[in-house]
Amino acid sequence: MLAYDKRLQHLLTVAARTYAERGYQATSMRDLSKASGFSLAGIYHYVTSKLELLYLIQDRCFSLVIIGAREAVAQAGAEPEARLAAFIQHHVTFFAAHMDEMKVLSHESDELEGTMRAQLRRRKREYANLLHELLDQVPEAQISRQTAAFALFGMINWIYTWYHPTGPLPPEKLAEEMSRLFLNGYTAPVSNVATRITAP
Repeated sequence: MLAYDKRLQHLLTVAARTYAERGYQATSMRDLSKASGFSLAGIYHYVTSKLELLYLIQDRCFSLVIIGAREAVAQAGAEPEARLAAFIQHHVTFFAAHMDEMKVLSHESDELEGTMRAQLRRRKREYANLLHELLDQVPEAQISRQTAAFALFGMINWIYTWYHPTGPLPPEKLAEEMSRLFLNGYTAPVSNVATRITAP
């Protein structure tokens, strides 16, 4: 990674943490300068405003999670349940490592406007469409795709409110349990299929 990219990534990481802790509206450019160690001029070398920083945090996060999800699904093989499990497990492990970004995505996206908002919506739609495609591939599904997609995102998008990656439950175990819960339910026994799809 070039030095420019490393410095920008540092700025985005610090900005995500600051926005997550203080909220976007309550954060000033001086707060970001102090937290990042960049001068105000140094920050303006990379972005024109704190709004652009907010956009870059979200756009980069969606870009990375989409790329990673496609790779995980491709490596899972042809079985629909395994591909869906790979998507869920990648999502959970990715955001377990990006909890600040997850909170920002959940709470601050409405701050964006114009082309920034339109681009973020395209990212979200691309990611949701990938899940929809995977759900459509599951044979004899008894639940509508829309219900399943909303239920899944509702379950996995709020882990930042209660999950601690350094706690007793490792991210990989959390990801495995959440994929099994979605695919098999809480009371269903761990069948051979369930066991097979937990490690795509």
